[in-house]
Amino acid sequence: MRTRLLGSLQVPAIGFGAMVLSPGVYGDIDDTRAETALKAALDAGGTHVDTSDAYGVNGHNERLVGRALKGRRDEVVLATKFGLAIPEGEPSRSHPVGYAFNELRVNADPRLIRGYAERSLRNLDTDVIDLYYLHYPDPGVPIEDVTGAMADLVRDGLIRHVGLSNVTAAQLRAAHAVHPVAAVQNEWSMWRPLDPDLLATARELGVGIVAWSPLGNGFLTGTVQSLGEGDFRHNAPRFSAENLSANNDRYAPIRTLAAMLGISPAQLALAWLLHQDEHVVTIPGSRTPAHIAENLSAADLTLHPDTLARIDEALAGFEVTGGTLL
Repeated sequence: MRTRLLGSLQVPAIGFGAMVLSPGVYGDIDDTRAETALKAALDAGGTHVDTSDAYGVNGHNERLVGRALKGRRDEVVLATKFGLAIPEGEPSRSHPVGYAFNELRVNADPRLIRGYAERSLRNLDTDVIDLYYLHYPDPGVPIEDVTGAMADLVRDGLIRHVGLSNVTAAQLRAAHAVHPVAAVQNEWSMWRPLDPDLLATARELGVGIVAWSPLGNGFLTGTVQSLGEGDFRHNAPRFSAENLSANNDRYAPIRTLAAMLGISPAQLALAWLLHQDEHVVTIPGSRTPAHIAENLSAADLTLHPDTLARIDEALAGFEVTGGTLL
């Protein structure tokens, strides 16, 4: 697996997003199947594993990841996030989102951050977190204060690198002035562009970009025709029956191009992202070992400039119907 730098942190160009391994994301799943999927990702080189204390119920995803990494921790760059799994009795503030539930409740009060990290360390059964993210900005707390509390965790050896997720260029710049930020994790894919100002700021500051949902919640695999019961994408406007049909029609030129190249639509979507900047990495998730291996092999693809131009031309006319999470 080719590697890239997030700040000074070396990671595989394509890692693994573990959120899909908890029930209630793409329908039900048992822990045995989930652990098999994660181990398949590690075996295939996807050793940058991304989770959160908010994925699953009561830290389920972190605990699952911790068990799956038993005996292999030294192979892995382990990333997790905080701010959504708020301790009982603590207040929360609204972060608006574009899904049907309209908001997330956040609390990134600096007095809670050490407790968040210690809880994640227990869940993950590890002594240190390699990359620790603020999951969403807290509208009630200056991001400089949050970053200062995270810097204390670096100083005390609980975490190795500071990350931010779902932030703006201004927020990144303010945080980085307090302590170096290794990575910004924001949604970025063929159907969700990244804010150009954020990308420019990250380049200027030497901050890596981790693209979450690089396959558009599975849409860019070209295989999603309908959603099953218990699939969280029922909350996503882009996946309503009417919008999904229209979006699939508009995405046809990309599927056709992938077929001409002899690769899957997912591989094309991931390779395209990696060609956007040398400090971009992706963390697709899947529950199926064959799909995981297919996704990770996209790191070895080199797209000709003519192909990239054809993709850009196709995407320029690809007006997606329905909002995303942010």
